[in-house]
This record gives sequence, C-alpha cells and structure tokens, in this order.
Amino acid sequence: MPISEASPDTVLDEEFLNREFRSLGLPEGAVVMVHASLSAFGPVRHGAHALVRALRRCVGPSGTVVAPTFTPQVRDPHPHTPPLENARADEDRRHVPFFHDGLPTSMGAVSSAVLALPERVRGRHPQVSVAAVGPLAAAITAEQPLQHAFGPDSPFERMYELGAHILLLGVGHNRNSFLHHAESRVPWHRTQVRRFPYEIQHGRVWVETPDVAEDNGRFFSLLGAEAEAAGLVRSRTVGSARCLLMESGRYTDFAAARLAELLAEDAWGAATEQEAVLARAA
Repeated sequence: MPISEASPDTVLDEEFLNREFRSLGLPEGAVVMVHASLSAFGPVRHGAHALVRALRRCVGPSGTVVAPTFTPQVRDPHPHTPPLENARADEDRRHVPFFHDGLPTSMGAVSSAVLALPERVRGRHPQVSVAAVGPLAAAITAEQPLQHAFGPDSPFERMYELGAHILLLGVGHNRNSFLHHAESRVPWHRTQVRRFPYEIQHGRVWVETPDVAEDNGRFFSLLGAEAEAAGLVRSRTVGSARCLLMESGRYTDFAAARLAELLAEDAWGAATEQEAVLARAA
C-alpha cells in the first residue's frame, strides 16, 4: 500500500490533504461520494472543514463532493410494538422528529462539515439523505424514492450513471453505502421495512416502505476485500488513515455480481438446513 510522505512531525492540514488525495488518484472534475472517519487521520488542523476544503480543491470547480447525511433518529423507536398497545411506546413515537433540511446527521464530522456549507444541496429522504456541493449537486439530490431508497431513481443510481468515484477515508468497505445500491440490483436481495413519521397537512402519519436490509457484518467486508484483490481499489495511507478510492461503476458491477452468488448460496444453504431439520423430525 502506498504510504504518504507524512512524518511524525507532519501537520495534516488542507494543503497536505489536497496533495494526498491527488496522489491517491482522485481526478479533477470528479463526482466523489465520501465516507470518512476524521479521527482515523490523527490530528488535522482545522478538522473536518479543512478535509472538505481539500477534497473540493482536489476535484476543482467542475467537481462535486457528496456525503451521506443519514438520520437514523427519524425512525420508530419501537418497531415491534403495534400502535395503541403500549402508552410508553406511543409517547416515545410522538417525540421522533420530522426530517427537515437542517436536521443533524449522525454520519460523523466530515458529513456534518458538508452539511454546514451554505451552498450545499441536500436530498429529502427521511432516513438516508445525501448532501452534495458542486455543479451536479442539485441533479444528484433532486429525487429519492421513499421506498428502495438506494435503488432505481436514487442519488446512488445517478452517481453510478455519472461515473462517480467512491472515497473511503479511514473507514472500511462495511461503511460503503454504494454496496446497498449494488445489492438493490440483485433481484433476491435482503429486505427490511423502514418506518418513519411524515408530516401531512400539519399532521403526523407513520409511513412504512421496503428497502434493502442492513448487512450487519455479513458480506460487505468480504466484498471489499475481494474487490481489492481484483485490482478495483486504489489505497494510500494518509496520516494514520487507510484511504481507499474506487470507480463506482466497476466496483458496483463487481459487488452486484458477487452478491448475487453469495445470496444465492446463502438461500440454498438455509433451504438445505431446513430440509435436514424436517427430515430429522419426520
């Protein structure tokens, strides 16, 4: 893995990070989806804002930086308790916020720094919005279906079609939300139900929508390792952070094909195990 020129005395600042992102291969004019852990770098002068400025300088005025601004706080805190069955659950539900453009994200300092930019544009999905800054920001965030939010007509599909890059800064492939988009392309993907409050004519209704399920540590790290072995990922250590860059098209196509195999094998294994249990019980 290429190592940055940082020494123990190197100050990680905007200038240094800009050079390192260029050395990693992030091109000028790129659309880049970034997932980041600021703390993984070690001390960074001026923190997440410097890192975001470095990324914007690297892609230049024709490039667009996108970050996940997910809001898991906009969810049913008691998804398995029916309404009107438990007074405490109903009271907790009344305190769940509606999504709005300025709602804070839990995706870390870098996503929050993008969200703090006055010129950024944010999508409107209650749980899995993205924020973007750059000439394609409005086009990327314009629409996102409430159901299958990572799939067709989503910001992820638009970034895929635009040939976006994916940048993982100090985080692993298990944090790569493009893998949810890859899984949405598999007909037999895993599913979950999202449940969130929605404001209609000043009233609160709860909306349930289907989507791809969380991976929960099952396949995403394996997929990332296999993509690296296949030569689809560039890596560089910047400060103390392992940074990964990949083209969303090649990476997503690879991941979707491999997930199709893994999920089919998983389903076959589950069916075989069930048959064995029934045979033993007969």
